[in-house]
Amino acid sequence: MPSIKIIDLFCGIGGLSHGFVREGFDVVAGFDIDETCRFPYEANNDAFFFREDIREITQQTINQLFGDADIRVLVGCAPCQPFSTYAFKSPDKEKEANNAKWSLLGEFGRLIEQVKPEIVSMENVPGLAKFDKSHIFRDFLTTLEKNEYFVDYKEIYCPDYGIPQKRKRLVLLASRLSPIKIMDKTHAPQNYKTVKDAISDLEPLESGGVCANDPIHRAAKLSDKNLIRIRQSKQGGTWRDWSEELVLDCHRKESGKTYASVYGRMEWDKPAPTMTTFCTGIGNGRFGHPEQDRAISLREAAMIQTFPRQYKFLKDGKTLNMSQLSTHIGNAVPVELGQVVAKSIKFHIKSWQKTNS
Repeated sequence: MPSIKIIDLFCGIGGLSHGFVREGFDVVAGFDIDETCRFPYEANNDAFFFREDIREITQQTINQLFGDADIRVLVGCAPCQPFSTYAFKSPDKEKEANNAKWSLLGEFGRLIEQVKPEIVSMENVPGLAKFDKSHIFRDFLTTLEKNEYFVDYKEIYCPDYGIPQKRKRLVLLASRLSPIKIMDKTHAPQNYKTVKDAISDLEPLESGGVCANDPIHRAAKLSDKNLIRIRQSKQGGTWRDWSEELVLDCHRKESGKTYASVYGRMEWDKPAPTMTTFCTGIGNGRFGHPEQDRAISLREAAMIQTFPRQYKFLKDGKTLNMSQLSTHIGNAVPVELGQVVAKSIKFHIKSWQKTNS
């Protein structure tokens, strides 16, 4: 069996890395610019965390970490906001796709070109390929092709792979060994994982409550008015279910009438909406608990993101920063999406070995 090592760029708190860990891979390091990701990354992945800007990472550093591995796998997810669906509703936001932030994907390409790892994976928002007016994604593909990689990429709808949220992601795999393919779907609408599957066994909470045995199972405190709003909200409903005096001014405007999901409740029998950095607040999407009068807790958000219950987010004795942890969880690659990538790579390596044995 060849020795295989994984390095994760833009690793965050380790959702993608942990998917590889759960599939038996040796993850040696993660890089991220946010120091607050260090504890959860290292505590759960038995790997080193490097607080470093990708623009400062050298070929020598990556080669040293890979060592003498037979198969080197470089993975990552560059920050995606400029290519989100939201961003392209605004001409000003679209211009951000040209800014320095998007040199980050080019820097990923630079490291690929210098190190030439046997396998590469890149995960991002679908808009990166759909709205590529700046040729950023095309340039990344050109770098891969120029360096003799076989490439496969597609938009993945997470429920098709057993992940209980309606997240859509662009997933790319590339290999210098032989043609590579993203694994086929594992689920269909009739057996999608639902909100109920993900979080129904958790202890009930009130607004502002915290579970005595699990400090991560904590819900934000709602204002008196938002508490009335959530009590009048139905599963899958909208603000139109409220009494007239509760309707916000922004919803009365023509431009606000389409934002029906904010302050809404999730539905037990459907996948959750996409988790975001604001997923523990009801004013930022359909993040209300299906039955309890509150927004979802940090633990519920993490479980919808398919982090296992034993995943350590917080050092013992450290004060929990709810906003920070909500951001970390919302930004993460769902662990089970990481497993989809890892399984695809595992199958690819076994097929290549078989062909070359």
